[in-house]
Amino acid sequence: MGKIAFVFAGQGAQFPGMGQELAQCSPAAAKIFAELDALRPGTSQQCFAGTEEELKETKNTQPCMFAVELASAAALAEGGLRADMTAGFSLGEIAALTYSGAVDLATGFHLVCRRGELMQEAAEAQPTAMAAVLKLSNEDVEKVCAQFDQVYPVNYNCPGQVSVACAKEQLAPFSAAVKAAGGRALPLKVRGGFHSPFMASAAQGFAQVLAACEVGQPQLPLYANRTGEVYAGDPKALLSQQIASPVRWETIVRNMIAAGADTFVEIGPGQTLCGLIGKIDKNVKTYALSGKEDLEWILKEVPGC
Repeated sequence: MGKIAFVFAGQGAQFPGMGQELAQCSPAAAKIFAELDALRPGTSQQCFAGTEEELKETKNTQPCMFAVELASAAALAEGGLRADMTAGFSLGEIAALTYSGAVDLATGFHLVCRRGELMQEAAEAQPTAMAAVLKLSNEDVEKVCAQFDQVYPVNYNCPGQVSVACAKEQLAPFSAAVKAAGGRALPLKVRGGFHSPFMASAAQGFAQVLAACEVGQPQLPLYANRTGEVYAGDPKALLSQQIASPVRWETIVRNMIAAGADTFVEIGPGQTLCGLIGKIDKNVKTYALSGKEDLEWILKEVPGC
C-alpha cells in the first residue's frame, strides 16, 4: 500500500466562510479555532464572515489560512487519518511545519502572523504583480524573464505552468513577450511579488523572528519549498530563504511520489494543489478538504482511517 501525503494550500485559495463547516462538525477543528482566537482575537470570525477584500490582505490571509488548515488536519486526525509525509505551498509550509511537530501550534501561528505582516510591508514598498505563464516550458519561461530587469520565475507549479513576479510596469510588456513565444500570461489576484527579490526585506525580517523562536526537527518527512527536498539541516534558514526564493512545487510532488506517496490530501480551502498534482502525475489519487462532505468522503475513502 502506498503512502499518504498531506499538502497544505497557499495564498489565493482563501474564500469567505472557509472553515466554518468543519468547526461546526468537528470538535477537534473547533478547538483549534478557539485556541487561535485566544492568540489573535477574531481569527475565526474573519475566516467565517470576513469579506473577500478583507481576506485578500496578506496580513489576514496567512493567519486565517493557517487556522483553517490546522483545524482541517485536526478533523482528519480526529477521524483517524494521519499523513506519512507533508509539504505546504508557500504559507502552507508553515502549516506543514506545525503539523510535522517541528513547532507547537502557538509558535506556528506566531510565525505565520509575522510572516504575513512582513510580506505585506514588503509588497506595499513597491508596486509589483504576479502572473501565471501557461503553455511554455520552464526553460522558455526563464528565457523570457531574462529579457527583463525585474521579472522573476517564482513558482514552478507543474509542467507548462510557471508563475512569475515582476515590477508592475513590466507586466504588460512581459505578457506580450510571452505571447510572442507561444505562451499565455494570466495576471494573478495577489498583492505582491512573492518569492522573488522583491521580498528580500521580508526574508531578512522573518529570519530575525525565527531566531527568537524554538524550531525543532520535523517528526515526519517535510519537504521544503526552497529545495524541493526533505528538510535537512537548519529549518530556520530554509524558512527565511523561502520567502524570497522560488517554490519548487513540481519537484516536491515528484519527490514525494518517488518516496512512495500515491494519495495526496489537500488541506485547506479550494483544490488548487489537487489540480497541479494531477497535471504532474495522473496516476496518484487526490482529495481536497474544504467542508463537511469532503471530510466524510476522505475518511471513508482513504486507507488508514
